[in-house]
Amino acid sequence: MIFKRKHDSFPPKLPLKNLNWDRFVHLIGPANAGIGKFDGILSNIPNPAILLTPLRHEEALLSSRIEGTQASLREVLQFEVRGRETDKKAELEEVVNYAVALEQAARDLENQSLTNKLIKEAHRNLMSGVRGENKNPGEYRNTQVYIGNPGMGIRNAVYVPPPHTKVKTLMSNLEKYIDMDDRDQLVQLAIIHGQFEIIHPFTDGNGRVGRMLLPLYLYLKKSITFPSFYLSGYLEANRSAYYEALSNISRHRDWEGWIVFFLHAVIKQAEDSISRAQGIMNLYERTKVQFVEFLNSRYSIVILDILFNRPVFSSRDFVTAGIPQASAYRALRTLVKNNVVTSTPDSRYKLYFFDRLLEIVE
Repeated sequence: MIFKRKHDSFPPKLPLKNLNWDRFVHLIGPANAGIGKFDGILSNIPNPAILLTPLRHEEALLSSRIEGTQASLREVLQFEVRGRETDKKAELEEVVNYAVALEQAARDLENQSLTNKLIKEAHRNLMSGVRGENKNPGEYRNTQVYIGNPGMGIRNAVYVPPPHTKVKTLMSNLEKYIDMDDRDQLVQLAIIHGQFEIIHPFTDGNGRVGRMLLPLYLYLKKSITFPSFYLSGYLEANRSAYYEALSNISRHRDWEGWIVFFLHAVIKQAEDSISRAQGIMNLYERTKVQFVEFLNSRYSIVILDILFNRPVFSSRDFVTAGIPQASAYRALRTLVKNNVVTSTPDSRYKLYFFDRLLEIVE
């Protein structure tokens, strides 16, 4: 996460006082309407845990890309299936970890609130076995850190977060604020994300964990029925404006400007998310009809769900799901013949691609 000033104002105690709602009140209605419309589509998806898995991987990729990761969704999904050595192995592992950490955190919300314990556990899962694993995964920082060019020193840093001795108190206040109900949930979420990034509680991985909080909070507050409203697509496409709006919080105490940016992001991202979710649901229904026509197998629905859950897969995924090997290979030949999936030419490590779904998600 990048900010643009040496020593910024100390994070305020939440909830904020003297917030000028007039600057962004006109955006609250459209932003909440977008979330409501998206959730309406979620409610009609038969199995969002399966159908929306590729969107979680895309979120993991885009959030990581904001931090400099250079990879494609196909590369991530191929790596997840094969796990083979590649020059992008370190980056791909980080993306996969993000998806795993987000999924586990959503499960944890079934039994607890969005607590410091949950946030630390998400960070531990994010950093496990990847770059930064030596920087106290799952623990708030115990040293002063700064953001800037390596070797320039703290005096020339572009941003110096609060002292590590204050992190516990600041995060305790943030946890209490997450648990309360402010005047509007989306405005509250904007403040939560901004405050988290200013505190910079971990030695590494703060930007990614901060963006995980966005769907988790909406799910916690029951604004969405499944934790799949992601903002990283918009934030990555508008990275400079994103950093600038966050920077202005600590540089000028311009919370209102940040909230304006955030609500705009929600409005625009909701439009995109609605389109993608609707496209996935329509594709699922069309493909289900096709399967009845030419697959003619008692495993048709199992196979259908595999394709939507893992649009890049191997024959092993069919067998692991309980499909007999002969039936699995027969189904794969039929899917390729009818142009439902494409495959790699190699025979030993053959991968299959459900391109119609990938085109919607990418």
